[in-house]
Amino acid sequence: MNQFGFNRLGVSVSALFILAMLMYIPTWMEEDPVLETSEGLDALKPAYKAKNLTTTLYNSEGQLNHKVFASSMEHYDQLGFVSFDRPNYTLYTNDAGSPWVVTAQEGTLYNNELIQLENNVTIENQSQDDFVKSITTEYIQINLDNKQMTSDQPVEIRGMQYVIQSNGFNANLRTQKYELIDHVQTTYSPSN
Repeated sequence: MNQFGFNRLGVSVSALFILAMLMYIPTWMEEDPVLETSEGLDALKPAYKAKNLTTTLYNSEGQLNHKVFASSMEHYDQLGFVSFDRPNYTLYTNDAGSPWVVTAQEGTLYNNELIQLENNVTIENQSQDDFVKSITTEYIQINLDNKQMTSDQPVEIRGMQYVIQSNGFNANLRTQKYELIDHVQTTYSPSN
């Protein structure tokens, strides 16, 4: 024993113990890696897929709101949307006897109320008495709750004796009110 009361063996063991602690402290302080990349990749995978699917939705009063058929559908639950391939929507207004049929090559439904349709979009009125018979465009948004439609793309609206061309429009299928954003041309050809 030396003059301070320490022996060499005790100092050596203490030094080794402190050295070992210093080497392992960084690994103890390290946080476990977060698997964000896995969760991010899972969000890009559909929760489920369906082929040749028909879905019917009713409003809060129990009246038929719309039907949709699609050759394929993918539901992305974490991202909050449903993707459709070749969707065929039947939209019912207050008069359930005269629906509108909307077809397109692609469609995306957000929160069960807003659908965006792209590529060869056609909207056909099933009623024979209404002013507008069909609408064609490359892109349209439809609010399924209030039946409001909007597009900023070229639109062609056809009726019995006319064709209207516009760069974008707003329309309400319930009230049958149409607003042309940038009217291009109207062709009127009365039948004799």
